[in-house]
Amino acid sequence: MLVGVTQTPALPSMDVLRQRAEHLWDALPAEVLDLAALFDGAGHEFALVGGPVRDAFLGRSSSDLDFATSARPNDTEALLRQWTRSTWDMGREFGTIGGRRGDLVVEITTFRADEYDGVTRKPVVAFGDSLDGDLARRDFTVNAMAVRLPSKEFVDLHGGLEDLGGGLLRTPVEAEVSFGDDPLRMMRAARFASQLGFEIEPVTFAAMSRLAERISMVSAERVRDELTKLLLGSHVRAGLAGLVDSGVAEHVLPELPALKLEVDEHHHHKDVYEHTLTVVEQAIDLETGPDGAVPAPDLILRLAALLHDIGKPPTKRHEPGGGVSFHHHEVVGAKMTRRRMKELRFDKDTIKAVSHLVELHLRFHGYVDARWSDSAVRRYVTDAGDQLERLHRLTRADVTTRNRRRAERLSFAYDDLEQRIADLREQEEIDSIRPDLDGNQIMEILGIGPGREVGMAYRHMLEVRMEHGPLPLERAREELLAWWKGQGS
Repeated sequence: MLVGVTQTPALPSMDVLRQRAEHLWDALPAEVLDLAALFDGAGHEFALVGGPVRDAFLGRSSSDLDFATSARPNDTEALLRQWTRSTWDMGREFGTIGGRRGDLVVEITTFRADEYDGVTRKPVVAFGDSLDGDLARRDFTVNAMAVRLPSKEFVDLHGGLEDLGGGLLRTPVEAEVSFGDDPLRMMRAARFASQLGFEIEPVTFAAMSRLAERISMVSAERVRDELTKLLLGSHVRAGLAGLVDSGVAEHVLPELPALKLEVDEHHHHKDVYEHTLTVVEQAIDLETGPDGAVPAPDLILRLAALLHDIGKPPTKRHEPGGGVSFHHHEVVGAKMTRRRMKELRFDKDTIKAVSHLVELHLRFHGYVDARWSDSAVRRYVTDAGDQLERLHRLTRADVTTRNRRRAERLSFAYDDLEQRIADLREQEEIDSIRPDLDGNQIMEILGIGPGREVGMAYRHMLEVRMEHGPLPLERAREELLAWWKGQGS
């Protein structure tokens, strides 16, 4: 069975693709042809390769272009400097030199023939001598097409154009060989399923399943980057399903397939895994335009949706009467989220934001049971901090019940909470609540100097502010003095 989703609606037909193949490169910028002429004049092969070729057939343009050449890195750099003064070393040991001319950015890589040695986490680099060999070592046929320059000869040795028309991801050579050379290509298959809406061809998918364990030899940083690209795609459910169904997720994000073992407490969903995929999709639907509160695509929101229930498996308990509970799974899940994201080398700010959302994602349910006081609303906003808009969306996305009446009740309750927050914003500074008295005022009123007592008093006055809202100065002074008297001072 093929893995993936319905093909992207905009996918061109084979007739259109063949027509494009005849004239697609006529509009290449003159600067590119000038660069190609330099390499050709020096006796080197030079070709536009990979993603830019694929995207050109799909009607997508890019100012960043990838080229492959027979020239070695030092020769590439020397030729590139005749074309532009703006060059940089993007990884000389991997054969890649970059350059910019105006808005045009190019990456030029020496023909490659690298593979893993089966022990280390880095590929062993070997430079190749032909375009044909370079294309054979690329990840998928749709990325193994090229255009020789300056002759503008289209090269498609592995049926990439046909696979592009069929929306298929297939390796140029035997899948076991390709994935053995670079196990990260298994994650790329899932990533491209997410980005392009393509299906993973059955033989290729079967090889992913057999070699899934080899992904463990790839560095955490490279895995993180592929997972990030997958989550920022347009068909995220397909990409995640590819990782889980192939077994690759067991080695890079084991918390996700673990959810398949857990039926949710309401028995309204097949399992928590299916619920999670639905929450991810619904969270994506709640992202906003560029000027909105949570512009799409938003990695933090998508990660939080993906990980929000990972605390359920370790907290599952069978209750008397046949029920199932997951008490405090949000707290356990937040700790698991921090640990997994640290292992994947995410940055500290992203880890903090995602784990905070996971920890708070159930807070709203108390509002459904009993309408909160203004004090509780203030605490909700304060605890959410700069993640409030994402928390709004995560909480709404977490409603996947098929019970229409319950869904409407939850939606109405959250509408009411958001209106309460808006009303309080009009009355007071709810988004950055501070005590009515600052540290200097506290010391002056109490007649004390800096020290532990000032911090205690400040925290008390913050609680007063939360409970009662903004107070007149004299009332705040009375509250402080009453508290101070109660301390026995």
